[in-house]
Amino acid sequence: MAEVKPDQTLDCAGLLCPMPVVKTRKVIKEMQVGQILEMIATDPGSIPDMEAWAKQTQHELLLAQKEDGGKFRFLIKKTH
Repeated sequence: MAEVKPDQTLDCAGLLCPMPVVKTRKVIKEMQVGQILEMIATDPGSIPDMEAWAKQTQHELLLAQKEDGGKFRFLIKKTH
């Protein structure tokens, strides 16, 4: 996958479920269709949470991966 440049970054490190999802939903609402949000989380449950949220909301989850240092990185494309 080519490197995707996010339009906005949301740092949810240290927040537990459901706060990363709640904050992501709020920021995505304010973005334009086609823009990409990078979200950083430390909650181990954030990958299945974001996969379920993206499926439910039909926004495109471009990336969901574990990074070094116990962080998780997500790239979400607003589709509507």
